Amino acid sequence: MKQESNETSKSTHNGQVTGKKTPPRGYKTEDMQRRVDWLAQQTGHRIGEFNLEEPANYKGLTENQIGYIGMPLSIAGPLKIEGTYANGDFYVPLCTLEGTLSLSMTRGLYLTYQAGGITSRHINQQLSRSPVFVFETLSEAYDFLPWLDAHEKEIQTAAQSTTNHGKLLNIEKHLIHNRVIIEFKYNTAEAAGQNMVTMATDAACKWIKKSYKSKNPFRHLVESNFCCDKNPAQKTILHGRGHHVICSFSVSNTLLRKLLRVEVDDIVRCINDMHLGSQLAGVVGMNLHTSNALAALYLALGQDVACVAENCVGIATYEKIDENLFVTLSMPSITVGTVGGATRLKQQRQNLELLGCTGKDGSRKLAEIVCAAALSLEISLAGSIVSNEFASAHAKFGR
Repeated sequence: MKQESNETSKSTHNGQVTGKKTPPRGYKTEDMQRRVDWLAQQTGHRIGEFNLEEPANYKGLTENQIGYIGMPLSIAGPLKIEGTYANGDFYVPLCTLEGTLSLSMTRGLYLTYQAGGITSRHINQQLSRSPVFVFETLSEAYDFLPWLDAHEKEIQTAAQSTTNHGKLLNIEKHLIHNRVIIEFKYNTAEAAGQNMVTMATDAACKWIKKSYKSKNPFRHLVESNFCCDKNPAQKTILHGRGHHVICSFSVSNTLLRKLLRVEVDDIVRCINDMHLGSQLAGVVGMNLHTSNALAALYLALGQDVACVAENCVGIATYEKIDENLFVTLSMPSITVGTVGGATRLKQQRQNLELLGCTGKDGSRKLAEIVCAAALSLEISLAGSIVSNEFASAHAKFGR
């Protein structure tokens, strides 16, 4: 993707001049070293040499290991963000084998940087698990509901007995024929929380099974799939699961022409065409490819990559306001954490440290960075499609 020469202008990090804003180019070993040195100059954070983890370190992450697969680590930036938890300039680590993605995200980030940055707001954080209780008759299922209401405190105590950090926020009940689906919603603090909510809900279900006296035997499953874990769903768009973040930026027509070679009216008109195609195809969500950004970020940052299927249901809008293009991305489901899982691996931990996402509210900060990075990749792809450079960019960089 063509890059503009003014990307060589100076930037600042913590008040000091740090040189070129975007990563140096090239595919050779010496080019990679130049980028490592450049990143250290930009951020004060030097990426250490890669060392393979001991097999024992993967306990709890994989089974039946027979070796390793090498994956490249790249960098994109600069990301300027003014958010609820993420504020300042960042360089975003990516792990991808899709040619053009790192350059395209860098182009989008540079555009938003030159436009004044991205505004981000963290809306909510809750992760759910949805067991189902199955009775012999409708009346037995119906009679179960008031008992749940009367014993909510005991159920909460049972759920929270398995975790020191998670908190059960509320319980929602849904009567479906002779079944009752109970949706347990938790604040998982700094963890992504998939295992946390499973174990907590399992403890609550066992307490219910032991304590509730039904006329006839009943059974339960710890997950009914109502929570949409790792599935794209309309319910997730409406109610969210994980972190809910909204990001937006405004860019002038002049800057759009300069960096993306398109105009505001071109983008607004053509995005409507693409949205129509999405609606006709029954696409869940309304975006071009948030899954690309999510997969690359999740691999680099030690997240559960399978959550991309659930998290990609963001809605992007493009509006013309006062001659500027106003772009917004709402992502109601971002399942990320800064503790637990693969976040303990050395390289993934270094990448979280690079973003400053290792302390209090680190998971919320990370979710805002993820949404902002995804938004930047969205505008870059939109620009390349509208300018008819999509195919030529992939022919040059993606083969």
